[in-house]
Amino acid sequence: MTEGIYILANDIVYDQLVALLNSIEVNAGDKYPVSIIPYDDNLELVREEIKHRSNVEIFTDASAIKLWEDFSAQIWQAHPDAFKIWQEKGISGVHRLGMHRRFCGFDGVFDKFIYLDADILILNSLNYIFEQLNQNDFVVYDFQYKDLSHVYNFNSDKLLNIFSQSRLDKEIFCAGFYAANKGLFDDDRRKYLLSKLQAGEAEILYKNAPDQTILNYMVMRTEISSYNFALDLPENQITGCCVTSPHFDERNNLVYDKGKRLTYLHYIGLSSKIFSALCNGENIDFPYRETFLHYRYLHQPDKRPKFTTKPKAYDAPPSLTKRVLRKLGIKVGA
Repeated sequence: MTEGIYILANDIVYDQLVALLNSIEVNAGDKYPVSIIPYDDNLELVREEIKHRSNVEIFTDASAIKLWEDFSAQIWQAHPDAFKIWQEKGISGVHRLGMHRRFCGFDGVFDKFIYLDADILILNSLNYIFEQLNQNDFVVYDFQYKDLSHVYNFNSDKLLNIFSQSRLDKEIFCAGFYAANKGLFDDDRRKYLLSKLQAGEAEILYKNAPDQTILNYMVMRTEISSYNFALDLPENQITGCCVTSPHFDERNNLVYDKGKRLTYLHYIGLSSKIFSALCNGENIDFPYRETFLHYRYLHQPDKRPKFTTKPKAYDAPPSLTKRVLRKLGIKVGA
């Protein structure tokens, strides 16, 4: 019975990937093999990085990638207006098709796996997550259930006919961190899901988070056994996980929520451009930056940027000069 970790990545998120791999090494150990699912073919930096990591490889099963891309495309073809809306925004084909490649883990090499987006740091043991897969086929630890709007189209009249309000209140999750057993969505289950979506249920999907909405639908529609630690742990043991939480404490290169150590920190909503700019020497400040920098330069402390200017908030409004240049149609930096 093999246990391992999948990460979806390419060179665009290189700095975040390095930090994540280092955080896994330090806090989860190197006993778990890591397979990087390529978002696309932009992998030059990634390939160079993993030459020095004996437990990390790139996912190369082209048939699994094609299967899940084709399946995802069929789902969105069943949606009443997804392609029209995306096209109006200048998006060709399926929006963020590469994000749907995360589903390859269901047909991958690990019998039990944890999937991670690249904008995450692992800060604690993952043993208890894997152990929960002995009781449930799908496991999460997040608070997405508090916000339906980024999972389903809540304006759809069909939503409550498909899922009860009580299920929507408790079963939705963030697709950035989850654990699952291999083979949950075999050919029969995929055909079943596609038949339901093509019969009109596709309209409940949320177009702006296309992979997240599909995964939620797949888990909920097939009613596989799922578990969310955020709902089931005792109150005094639960921790948050999102960078948007302002009350966490950074100590000794770890992050704590009211004294309790986080399992993972998700820098959700922060553009990869922010991390790239920071690592290129731009003094951009964002929550829990020091923790990121520690893991990013864990093995390269001499390359860690040294700042001499005052930090600028990552969400600071553009300067007057930049606003004027943009109004004139002159391209300026991110």
